[in-house]
Amino acid sequence: MTTIYFVRHAECNPNNHDDVSRELTPKGIADSKLVTSFLADKNVDMIFSSPYKRAIDTLLDLSKSSGLEICIRDDFRERKVSSGWIEDFDFLTFVKAQWTDFDYKLSSGESLREVQSRNISAVAQIVKEHKNQTIVIGTHATALGCIINFYDKDFNYEQFERVKRLMPWIVKITFKDETCMQIQQYNLFE
Repeated sequence: MTTIYFVRHAECNPNNHDDVSRELTPKGIADSKLVTSFLADKNVDMIFSSPYKRAIDTLLDLSKSSGLEICIRDDFRERKVSSGWIEDFDFLTFVKAQWTDFDYKLSSGESLREVQSRNISAVAQIVKEHKNQTIVIGTHATALGCIINFYDKDFNYEQFERVKRLMPWIVKITFKDETCMQIQQYNLFE
């Protein structure tokens, strides 16, 4: 069995509108230690992450405590909404439209189908290359929601709404060969 723990980043600075450089808040930095504590006894073999600072920084404490390097995978980045920050943008309506129609996107953005495709391709490659290992992947809410939806179509907009505020959030997916066997979600604050 291959086990992947997907870690949605901890709380980040909502005032930094640059997706790549958005940093964790002091609470986010403190909460990243909850991730380390949760994963401490999981015998992690490798750590991968989105290239975005908030995802990397959520796993820095784990990396230091385990002595494992964080390997960056661009395909685990968050969904591109547009080419830049959009003022007066009804983000909630946009999110619901995307979850209702996986092909919906703004002209310079990505659809959820595109996000799902690149993420699942990256997951499949990791599962194939790291059979019977325990992997951690630092990611984002929408990207992770799309991954779950690929394996479990019951994960929809309502499910996403339920978890989108969880930072950090951990999802464990177990694979036998390349088949998803089980999905478990963990709220570190319960």
